[in-house]
Formats: sequence, structure tokens, C-alpha cells
Amino acid sequence: MNRYFIYLVFVNMVANVVASVPKILISQRSEGALLSMIISYILGLVFCYLCARFFNLFPGEGLPDLTKKYMPRWFSFVILFVIAVTWYIAGLITLVTFSFLLKRFLTPDMPLSWITITFLLFLTYGILLNSKSVLYTVEFVLICSLPFVFIITIKAYTSHELNWDFIGESLMYIHNPPSFTAISASAYLLLGGFNLIIFNRLFKKKQQINWKNMLFIALIGGTALVTTYFIPIGMLGFDAVGDVVYPWITTSDSLRLEFFIVERVIYIFLLLYLAISFLSVLIHWHVTLELLKSIIWFKKFQLKKRNLTPYLFLSFFWVASLIAVSYLTEYHLIQYSSYFLNFLLCSFVVMFSLFLFIKRRAKV
Repeated sequence: MNRYFIYLVFVNMVANVVASVPKILISQRSEGALLSMIISYILGLVFCYLCARFFNLFPGEGLPDLTKKYMPRWFSFVILFVIAVTWYIAGLITLVTFSFLLKRFLTPDMPLSWITITFLLFLTYGILLNSKSVLYTVEFVLICSLPFVFIITIKAYTSHELNWDFIGESLMYIHNPPSFTAISASAYLLLGGFNLIIFNRLFKKKQQINWKNMLFIALIGGTALVTTYFIPIGMLGFDAVGDVVYPWITTSDSLRLEFFIVERVIYIFLLLYLAISFLSVLIHWHVTLELLKSIIWFKKFQLKKRNLTPYLFLSFFWVASLIAVSYLTEYHLIQYSSYFLNFLLCSFVVMFSLFLFIKRRAKV
């Protein structure tokens, strides 16, 4: 299995540790969150495997290429446009979340719109890169970030502030029936591999997908899911954790690195996840842009022999982002995120039906 596929899974997994996923899971802690996590873990791994197997059948081809080849043109347009909007919203949720985080914890005096514009300036440059350059950027940032992710995770599990009694209390609710909202939120951590709908164009040869690859993803995914849910509960308390807007930010502020350059982990944590969240938005919006380019292209919309269609899409990205960050509150962001994740999990029924249809048409 190509290492870049694992990078795509890992970025989506880590970026959502700080976003709305832990808040949604913790809000369901006495209403079936544990059983939901077990179900979603199995479901996410199955989805991840099926996605990798499907695109491995068509090396060097993305979903736009396959739909145009094996489906009616009008249906290809509709399905790709819906997927593009879905991927844009996924990136927008991460962008707005981290704009709120920076406003609250790092730059309280800076207007929220300025923070978002700063993000958008860097994202605009990154989104316009070719897909290979995007993957190289992802690899470089991850290599720089992974040691810090590992250190913070180990520090959290070995901290004296971690009360295992609170974790034991949360385990007492494992018999409660699962919640669909909790299933959709925790399953989302393992769905980063679906970015192959565009990045599969770069994988020209068939990849070997064996049990070792999936076991590695399963270990990382299981660790991320358990850490996302249990560490804030163990640090903040089973009851008190429900009153915290950003459980992992408050948790990181409880940690100290006594012999490090910066003692308070929260500053390292915010900068670290700022970089990884930037990668998450970059990947989602690059996929969105490529999908839109595959179905909408104005040949005469040019300036000095440069086609301006991608810049037109980027202007919509900017406008929608600034409107969202202006009108949403933190409460509404979590509420709408849960609606989006529920929709996303249901939409994968359509996605796999699409994969099955393309596979059968390709055989014919």
C-alpha cells in the first residue's frame, strides 16, 4: 500500500482530534458512545479497505475520470458536484473550528475575520499546487509533526493528573445502545482514504493491499479513537468534561513538559494541530477544486493565456468561508457538524453503490 494513502488517513484522523468529533463523542458518553465507537471502528476499517481495493483496480484514474468513462454525462456532473460540495464543507468545518480556537486561546484581540483571511491566504497558494506537490507538502509537515504528536500522547498517558477512576466510570456505560451521531462522528476519523477520488491519479501502478497494511491502520486508528475519547475524561472528570467546549485544548493545558523549551503543552499543541489542520483543509479543498475543474471549465475565461476558472472557484471558497465564520457560533458549529457527519455516513451508501456500478460497467 502506498505510504501516501496512510498519510491521507492519518491527517484526517489527527486533525479531527481537536475539532468537533471529541465534543460530540463526550456529549454522548452516557448514551452509548462506547458501543458506537466499537461499531464505527469496524465500519471505518471496512470502508477504508473497500475504498483502497476499489481504486487499486483503476491505477492512475480518479473518480472524475471513472464517472465520465462509465456513466452518463449528466449523472457524472451531479454526483461530482455533490461530492465537491461535501468535501468543501468538510474542510470549512476544520477551518472555522481553528479560527475559533486561535481567537479564544492565542490571538484574542485579533478580529475573527482577519484570522480566517490569514488562513485563506496560505490555503489559496496550497490549493493551486498540483496534486503531487500537495502530497509532498503533507509528507514534510507530518514528518516534522509526528515526534511531537508522539511525545504529547505519551505525556498524556503517563501524567499524574490522569485519573483512571474516571475512565473506569465511563466504561460502565458500555451496555447502553449505540447512538447514530456518535457512530458517524467516530467513523469520520478513519475516512481520510476517500481522498483517493483525486489522488489516485498519481498512483500509476497497482498497490499491494495486505493484512499488514490494514493492521497498521487499525492500530493507529484504534489508538487515536481511544485517546480522543478517554484522555479528556480521565483528565477533567466524567461529569465536568461535558461542560468544556474544547475538551482536548483544556486537557493539553493540564499537561507540563518540565524540561522542554516551552513548559505549557497547550502552546505546542495548538501550533502542532494548526499545522495538521492546515493540511486537512488543504487536502479537502484541493480535492474540491479538482472535482469542480473536471465538470466546470470556462475555456474563454482567460487573462494573458492563463485560464481563470480555478480562481473563480477560489473566490467562492473565500466568500463562503468569511460568511460562515461571521454568522456561526461555537455552539452552532458543533451542532451543524453533527448534522454534516450524519449526512456523510449515510452518503457512503451512495458512494459504494457508485463504486459497484463503475466496477460492473468496467467488467462489461
